[in-house]
Amino acid sequence: MEHSQPVLYWDTSAILPVLFKDEHSEKAKSLADQEGVHLISSLGYSEACAVLARIKREGFLADILVNAAFEVLETGPWRRIHLSPAWEDLHGLCIKWPLRGADLWHLATAKRIQKELPELSLFTFDERLMMAADGEGL
Repeated sequence: MEHSQPVLYWDTSAILPVLFKDEHSEKAKSLADQEGVHLISSLGYSEACAVLARIKREGFLADILVNAAFEVLETGPWRRIHLSPAWEDLHGLCIKWPLRGADLWHLATAKRIQKELPELSLFTFDERLMMAADGEGL
């Protein structure tokens, strides 16, 4: 099935710069504003929520700014997906790529989606995950 719009799976390192200004915000916000199918997993969402809650608890930003970030997370361009990686992919990918657990999960989930949507790209700012995604054709 060919899609005319890009299909992007966002990991947490790509989501957070949309919520808060950092060195990646310009690129992340530009991509978020582009037409396409933007996917966010329950893991990416939960990791972003945990970061926002910690910022709020520790008083790093005013509550109004944290609440605005939560609003962007809720109403952003992302479509929520309810998928897990295929168990068999986790073992093979962990041997092939030196990734942390959450990054391995994101990569394997993207690989699972790629089976149905070959045009899928994984959007990340994590260098190791980016190398693995490139190596896996994502």
